[in-house]
Amino acid sequence: MNIVILDGYALNPGDLSWQGLHALGNVTHYDRTPAAEVAARCAGAAVVFTNKTPISGEVIDQLPGLRFIGVLATGYNVVDTEAAKKKNIVVSNVPGYSSYSVVQLTFALLLELCHHVQRHSDSVMSGKWTASPDFSFWDFPLTELAGKTMGIIGYGDIGRKVGDVALAFGMKVIGNSRSRKNGSSHPDFRWAEIPELLASADVVSIHCPLSPETKGLINRANLGLMKPAAFLLNTSRGPIVVDEDLAEALNSHQIAGAGIDVLSTEPPSADNPLFNAKNCIITPHIAWATKEARARLMDQSVKNLAAFLNGKPVNVVNP
Repeated sequence: MNIVILDGYALNPGDLSWQGLHALGNVTHYDRTPAAEVAARCAGAAVVFTNKTPISGEVIDQLPGLRFIGVLATGYNVVDTEAAKKKNIVVSNVPGYSSYSVVQLTFALLLELCHHVQRHSDSVMSGKWTASPDFSFWDFPLTELAGKTMGIIGYGDIGRKVGDVALAFGMKVIGNSRSRKNGSSHPDFRWAEIPELLASADVVSIHCPLSPETKGLINRANLGLMKPAAFLLNTSRGPIVVDEDLAEALNSHQIAGAGIDVLSTEPPSADNPLFNAKNCIITPHIAWATKEARARLMDQSVKNLAAFLNGKPVNVVNP
């Protein structure tokens, strides 16, 4: 059985092993695959793994031998799942592997906005503390989280974990979810519609999937509902936020700051307006990428394929 990995570098730049997949078939591994070469590289494969390389319906139509697509991620919008279903191709993803890592970066971004740790460290290293007449100084505002409200858009596994940490900081938590299932058991938790959540929260953290309903959700109008002192965090999907509108909101002091790990286009263009926005922290889509999370992703991807080969597929997204 031929197995093709289209874009394995992000998952495994060399610090993990593909041995689990090699044990299940003949593996051809590519670090990256241009869109124009997807069909040719997948020719003759029964199994294809992709992280962010799109597999369109047009490509699927050219692969009569394809039986399984493994998405090396939780989000699976890069695959035309309906086209795969029509061809009886199983598509599996890997949910939950990075939840703790995403929560960790969410609060790393938030705490940087609250304490400006790197900027204050740079000030110390440049000699400002040495030259200070006082035992303590700060060049940027310092913010305490206790008593403030965290609004979480997308209250699934990651959203709930973010809520738990927010509660540990003494924050109040409100959430929004399409299903409103599995809400927090904390007595101060409550559900809120998007307009109320945006208007009430001191920190808005996005953890919902990208869908036609959520694309462009955080736009000029909705940013206008937020408090001037509020922070926006996005460790979910870039297109949920309109980059230009967020930059405008930051530069006009409509909101106080933003910490984002994802952008509408990745890699971003050099003229992305957020690069010059006020009080905006941007990390390069790394929330998922701790070695521990990637090891779980690798392990579960192998298990997904093994389960399919045993006739009992798991984590199927196109049943």
